[in-house]
Amino acid sequence: TGLILSPHYGASKLRWYLDQVDEVRRDRDGGYLAFGPLSSFILFHLLQGQPLVVDHVNASRTQLMNIAALDWDEWLLDLFGIERESLPRCRPICQEYGFLGAGKIPVTAVNGDQNAAIFSLGRPGRNEAMVNIGSGAFILAPTSTKMMRHPALLTSLANSSEDRSDYIIEGTVNGAGAAIAWASNQWNLPDMDKHLSNWLDRESDPPLFINTVGGLGSPWWQAGQVPTLLGHGEPWQRGVAVAESIVFMLQANLEALLETGVVVKRLQISGGLARFDGMCQRLADLASRPVYRPAETEATARGIAWLAAGCPSHWPKPGRGRVFRPQGNQRLLERYRKFRQVLG
Repeated sequence: TGLILSPHYGASKLRWYLDQVDEVRRDRDGGYLAFGPLSSFILFHLLQGQPLVVDHVNASRTQLMNIAALDWDEWLLDLFGIERESLPRCRPICQEYGFLGAGKIPVTAVNGDQNAAIFSLGRPGRNEAMVNIGSGAFILAPTSTKMMRHPALLTSLANSSEDRSDYIIEGTVNGAGAAIAWASNQWNLPDMDKHLSNWLDRESDPPLFINTVGGLGSPWWQAGQVPTLLGHGEPWQRGVAVAESIVFMLQANLEALLETGVVVKRLQISGGLARFDGMCQRLADLASRPVYRPAETEATARGIAWLAAGCPSHWPKPGRGRVFRPQGNQRLLERYRKFRQVLG
């Protein structure tokens, strides 16, 4: 599947519904039940003819799809006790899905959020990894048609068509924007995201924040730990600690990603939190690689537009971006070492 075994994904949730909810079992037995990822629900309700279909990326996130065969896996369906007839048909990311019911507008590409964001500037550059920071944060390295694996990371698809599949290897941070929202509420720091830019620019030695908001994603994959602040500081320093924890976890995932032999010479960053210069610079300092931030950091819409347009060779940039180059920051490196010692 490219995933670790986890109740976070859809398979065990579907099994729970079948075990616990009488109406779901009754509809299955009567042949009326259809279920799948959100994209299949949206396509069913938006497209003419209401087809029951799903793209490869969202299908893969159910933990029921074989990522090599690009179809539901019979062994997994049997393991979870889920009938193929209840699931949507798996389709390539780039395909003629049909027309919107509201007009003759074709739908020609369907993808996941961060997977689409890879293509915001068109085809990714060679030896470039993408960082997308929203509610969660992700680092994704395209590996072309080669499927690469790491025991602590995820393998997913960037793009697929009838005759080609392009893969990525992915690190996942659960608590990014969600961690900032958590800290703002928990520590009574109203409008924290508005002040964070200035806080990150101030010289300080903030405490460490063990960011388990939403559970620890890769490369630890642990749940249940309470978010913890190690040390003391002013309220604004706590905010910096949360922001640094996101960067620290991205760096830990980058290090795991490099263990696969993938070459990364530059990072491209996007997403809502990419607007903070202090986070981009810290990421460059830890990664020892330049970080490029495009002029438009909301990357998902541009990426899916490129896919829907047929992956053209020319895709205009939204303007002049900014490059953050690595600088010596020994105090940041020391905080990162302590962070890794705590989490292992």
